[in-house]
Amino acid sequence: ANTTNLAADVTPRDPFTASPATPLPEAIQLLAKNRISGLPVIDSEGILRGVLSESDLMWQVTGAPLPAYIMLLDSVIYLENPARYNEEVHKALGQTVTEVMSHDKPVTTGPQVSLKEAAQLMHQKKVTRLPVLDDAGTLVGILNQGDIVRALAESYQDASADVAG
Repeated sequence: ANTTNLAADVTPRDPFTASPATPLPEAIQLLAKNRISGLPVIDSEGILRGVLSESDLMWQVTGAPLPAYIMLLDSVIYLENPARYNEEVHKALGQTVTEVMSHDKPVTTGPQVSLKEAAQLMHQKKVTRLPVLDDAGTLVGILNQGDIVRALAESYQDASADVAG
């Protein structure tokens, strides 16, 4: 059995993406509706600019002293007098992806990288997802820890089938 899976083999195709100008509420809806933890941010030239992650949003909520609301996926709960916070909340919800996302150069990988290498890279860089870029730098998918674990589980299943057979 061939156990060397490549990133390309397990990477979900056509990932959901945002642009730097995507309104924040829209990006939050995408994350929540599709149960994904990170949204690659692609500019008009098709270049990956970063990833909007759940932790960026958590920081946004906890780090902002004015709008006292907690975002539970797509529901906004006001903790104090909503009228008083109305203005600040509108301001926060009026933000775009580029204002909230991390601007560190994202850690990426290529389609021909083995899952083992991808897993090692995630571990070293302490990231939970890897955008997969082709030679031209175009996003072809996004690989997350769950994809690697699922592929591992399948390879163990195949291996035990080989032994049993």
